[in-house]
Parts: sequence; C-alpha cells; structure tokens
Amino acid sequence: MAPTTQQPAAPDATALPRGKGRPRSAAADRAILDATREALAELGWGGLTMGDVATRAGVAKTTLYRRWPSKNELVVDAVASLFDELEMADLGSLRADIAATVAQFADLLARPESQAALMALFAEGSRDPQLRRRIRERIVDPQKHLVRTGRANAQARGELRSDQDEAAACEEIDLVFDMIAGAVEHRLLVAGEPITPRWLDRFTTLMLSALVGLDT
Repeated sequence: MAPTTQQPAAPDATALPRGKGRPRSAAADRAILDATREALAELGWGGLTMGDVATRAGVAKTTLYRRWPSKNELVVDAVASLFDELEMADLGSLRADIAATVAQFADLLARPESQAALMALFAEGSRDPQLRRRIRERIVDPQKHLVRTGRANAQARGELRSDQDEAAACEEIDLVFDMIAGAVEHRLLVAGEPITPRWLDRFTTLMLSALVGLDT
C-alpha cells in the first residue's frame, strides 16, 4: 500500500504572525484588552493588577506578560483599541462629515467603560511623563488620521483649498483635532453633559466657521 500523504492543516485565522515561537492569538488579545478595561472601570488604576487581568481574561500570567511587559503598556493599548473603532465619515459634504464623526466619537465616550478608562488613564498620565508620552503616541497621534482624511475629502470636493504649506497644514490638523477632542471630552467627561442634537448642530456650525477662517 502506498503511503498516505497528510495535508498540512490550514492556518488558524485568529492567529497573528509573531515570527518565531507559537502564534499569537487574536482572541486572547481581545479577551485581555476587554478584561483590562473592565478591571480599570471597577478598580481604578491603583487597584488594577496584571494578575487580576489574566484571571478575568482566562489566560496565564506568562501569556499576559509576553504580550504586555508592563501595566502602562497594557492599559494604554486597552484604551487605544476603543478608538480604533472610529472612522471618518464621507457623506458628501464637510458639514455632514463633521457631524457624523463627532457623533460617533461622542457615542464612544458615552460608554461607561470608556469614561472610566479614560479618566483613570489621564489622571495617572498627569503624574507620569512616560505614560503621558505613550498616550500621545498610541492614542492621540494615530487618531489625527480622522482629521487628515476628512480634510482631504473636503479638499477633493472643493470645499477647502489645497495645502499650500506642509507645516501649516500639520498645524491646522493638530488644531482641529484639539478643538473636537477637547470640546467633546470636556462636555462628556468633565461637565457630565450629554451630546444633544442641538449641541452637535451648533458645534458643527462653529467648526465650519473655524475651518473657513483657517482656510483664508
């Protein structure tokens, strides 16, 4: 009888390549990040421990430390994964795009787990310069792509003029991002007020006025 050739098993679709060693499980990563936000909301920064997160996620502590060597890295990535959900709307006009994207951001920040996680992270970051830098690099700076995308879409439609100076364009993107993030976070996290349709409409009008002013 001729020997039977065994076909190699198909790769696990949930595994992320790591080079050498065992493949990294995307499902385990999600469980760890979800558990981190849950623990942060319940216990705060001081009460959260790597051991508790591992228990909640159903993974070994060695698995957790292999992925995130420190609590700072773990918490920042857990919060950053929330913001990875955001997308820049493309609804055919700058006004509609701003309103839809701000509403999406507001919905994200309205979640109790988002509020608890952000408040704890920002409070600790105010005392830890390295953590603050990691927050900027992993959460703040990557989200500026939303402004870049919306701005480029508006320029393609002729609503905003094309960039004349790269440095000035970068400054404008930073400023617009700060205006949106600052206003929404302050209203929801500091003032504790909801983002109502009236507030959103008035804020969008102010943003449009500011963008026209920046564009002149």
